Amino acid sequence: MKSYGLPLECFLFPVAFFFLLNKLFLVDVNIWNKTVDLIQISGASAGPRLDNDKLYRYSYSAEVGLNRLTGSTRGNTGFRISSDVDISLIWRNPEIQDEQLLRLQISNVEVESVGKRSRKNNIFHGSSAESILGKVRLEALQRPFMVLWKMGKIRSLYAHKAEPSTIKNLKRGVASMLMMQLKSGKMSEADASGKCLVEYKATKDHVIRTKHLDTCKTQEMGFTTQSPVLGISGKSTSETVITLENGIIKSADVEETHILSINARHKAATKVLSRQSLMLKKIEVGPTEAAGKDVASVVKSLDDKLMSVGVMVEKVKTKCKGCPNLMDTWKAVRSQLEPGSLSKAEAPRSFLTLLHSLRKASKSEILTVLRNCSKTVLPQLVDAVTSAQTPSSLSAILEFLNFSKKEGLVLQERFLYACGFASHPTETMLQSLLDLSQGQIGSTEIKESIVIIMGALLRKLCLKGACELPTVLKVKEMLLAGPDSTQMESEVQMYLLALKNALLPEGVPILAKYAESEVGAFSTIAITALQRYDPQLIIPEVKKTLNRIYHQNKRIYEKNVRAAAADLIMSSNPSYMEVKNLLLSIGHLPHEMNKYMLSKVQDILRFEMPACKLVRQVMKDMVSHNYDRFSKTGSSSAFSGFMARTADVTCTYNLDILYSGSGVLRRSNMNIYGQGNNALLHGLQVTIEAQGLESLIAATPDEGEEELESFAGMSALLFDVQLRPVTFFKGYSDLMSKMFSMSGDPISVVKGLILLTDHSQVIPLQSGLRASAEFQGGLAIDISGGMEFSLWYRESKTSVNNRGALVVIGNVTVDTDFVSAGVEVGFETEATLDFITTVQFSEYPFLVCMQMDKTTFPFRETVSKQEKLPSGQTFSSKRSRDQLVPGSEFPLHQENSNMCKKVFEQAW
Repeated sequence: MKSYGLPLECFLFPVAFFFLLNKLFLVDVNIWNKTVDLIQISGASAGPRLDNDKLYRYSYSAEVGLNRLTGSTRGNTGFRISSDVDISLIWRNPEIQDEQLLRLQISNVEVESVGKRSRKNNIFHGSSAESILGKVRLEALQRPFMVLWKMGKIRSLYAHKAEPSTIKNLKRGVASMLMMQLKSGKMSEADASGKCLVEYKATKDHVIRTKHLDTCKTQEMGFTTQSPVLGISGKSTSETVITLENGIIKSADVEETHILSINARHKAATKVLSRQSLMLKKIEVGPTEAAGKDVASVVKSLDDKLMSVGVMVEKVKTKCKGCPNLMDTWKAVRSQLEPGSLSKAEAPRSFLTLLHSLRKASKSEILTVLRNCSKTVLPQLVDAVTSAQTPSSLSAILEFLNFSKKEGLVLQERFLYACGFASHPTETMLQSLLDLSQGQIGSTEIKESIVIIMGALLRKLCLKGACELPTVLKVKEMLLAGPDSTQMESEVQMYLLALKNALLPEGVPILAKYAESEVGAFSTIAITALQRYDPQLIIPEVKKTLNRIYHQNKRIYEKNVRAAAADLIMSSNPSYMEVKNLLLSIGHLPHEMNKYMLSKVQDILRFEMPACKLVRQVMKDMVSHNYDRFSKTGSSSAFSGFMARTADVTCTYNLDILYSGSGVLRRSNMNIYGQGNNALLHGLQVTIEAQGLESLIAATPDEGEEELESFAGMSALLFDVQLRPVTFFKGYSDLMSKMFSMSGDPISVVKGLILLTDHSQVIPLQSGLRASAEFQGGLAIDISGGMEFSLWYRESKTSVNNRGALVVIGNVTVDTDFVSAGVEVGFETEATLDFITTVQFSEYPFLVCMQMDKTTFPFRETVSKQEKLPSGQTFSSKRSRDQLVPGSEFPLHQENSNMCKKVFEQAW
């Protein structure tokens, strides 16, 4: 997870104050205690010192335990390293008595399991330290090393550079136990786990050292999903309790915990528990102090192979013996990624397995798999390769796809969608799309998708604080200038949709301008784009524009444009007069729009939306609120409800339906939102629009819509990313040809594998061990929509079908080059959500029935643990819990229920 450092002033003041006190209150060491041992309090503020000619033998242990959050420590998986540690003074700076060079040597090493298990399940039983560590590593671990200790702080650590990284890290962990100070206060200091803000609370014989781990700066930075709803939360603590006896460290105990939980389900959480203990056993006669003027010369004279290696842990490159390569992994999972399996949990689970392998693979390995893949599974492979988001995977997929040809349109679009859903996009990815947009592209649809997705990447990079990168600035300039740079309607729509994704503050005036366009499609896109902005950015000038559109002050607008303007006014901190004017308009609008606006107001009140208090205030005026105004009838509606409410996430939906005066569908808009962790995620928006269909039933078009071309299409926004709209038909001839050839089969809007959650983090522990956390959530999704139109039965039916499977897995591993331990938590589910609208226009008023159904679906939670030794011995355990969540039909307004009864009565 991201660490945030405090300002430098926060560190400088306490440090300066600390040293000022040292200068003011320093007393002669001999006054306090003539027999100074390992740590001696010199007056009130001198640093701890080690006496010469003495050796202090301590028992030391470092352990790490991994488990699910609610698991007991007895069930932890992990290991404990215990040993003796001898500490002695080698050299003291003649000029600065508190600067000391210490010699440390580890001996009598043992490695054992941290959990309580039977012999059968204890892989450490009967194993010696040499058989686990190996002779070379054990010798390196027991080789003496040196520490420069000044005022209780580790300034340098000297070890053989050729020693394995794991061994040097363990030595850093031992040295970090000596970090202390004898005065209370805060300061920034570095130990094995990084540079952190540390708080000390000191008494005569007791020191508590608390690390504020959220401030730590480490050498390894990971990445995380930008959406808090889909992301990971972490909580970490670290406390060292040091007990002194006659100025000597009698004991030092460290307890460090790291909890990582999935925001969408906090029960799916892992806990890392790291403990260290240092306890004095005895004091013996030690080596004599070496002579020398400076540290470097003394260290070299003692062992010329010793070098300063730094205090913080270094990266450890572990080689996985027997792990499958990319091709082996692909062969194992490809059957689960066939199109027919995408609604099953096996698909996203295999997707995540493949993703891990792809992130370790080279470009040539990835290209080999791409070039030897069957056509049916290739789109899913493209999803996975793009989602890997490594330099090798991006380079491989760009080389594999040929955007200059029309063939391969599906693969090209799948690549672009995966870019749009990227969890941590880079400037290189954005630059690649910019290069593609400026090159030769065989398909107009792909050109549009490239630009639209560039808007999504632009927003994600800006959210990461990378808004000033050169490529980001180029794309920003291109998108802002785009709508005015072309006369082609399709290109203007393309740039407006890109701005809808980018959500640039500079884009608000441009979208407000196009909201008043004479082209209905431009207005609709511009207004729906403005709906996604923070209400604070909808300034008075924009509100004036929206009011002009709704009240038609300058010209006549299409109903769906006016309805969208009204929705935005109501959701953008409306004034009293704005709400009053909207209510007063009811009764003076086209028939179905009257009903839509009335339903919208009632939905705001029923669902207690932000504007509800103001609406209630306006409704106290009987001119605004009366029977004549609030008794309008029609088929249009607006309804919001809860899909799910848990302790972690609240999922809501709203469904807005607007019909033309003749009863033909004008616009259907379904939204699903997820709210959790103080954030909102626009999970899904599916909009179906139709126009110019009145001629089919010999009806009269509404005012302002007489010249509209016959058209029907669908637009989808998925996880805050607007996708390229899909056209069902355009023009009367296209309508007729498709009507007679219409099979009723749905048209795919988006299908594929999406990486929803993506979190990678290395947690350096004070013990010198490193815990690697990987949390990924994969979604296999298939969204399709269709429209059936029967003149014979005088019935139309529109459907939006959502099929999906979700798998979320969190894995935390401590993997050294001699032992590894890990815990994995996860959950998975499969679900289907269908929205069907049936219209019977054999009589007037038309019968309209809307249905939104969720089928019964399975839900499974899993926990698994494992330990592994180099010898191949393994311990593993797995537990799971399954349940069935009953299906339901989501409630809509009562009028719809009454209408559905009539429709299905006639069907029988």
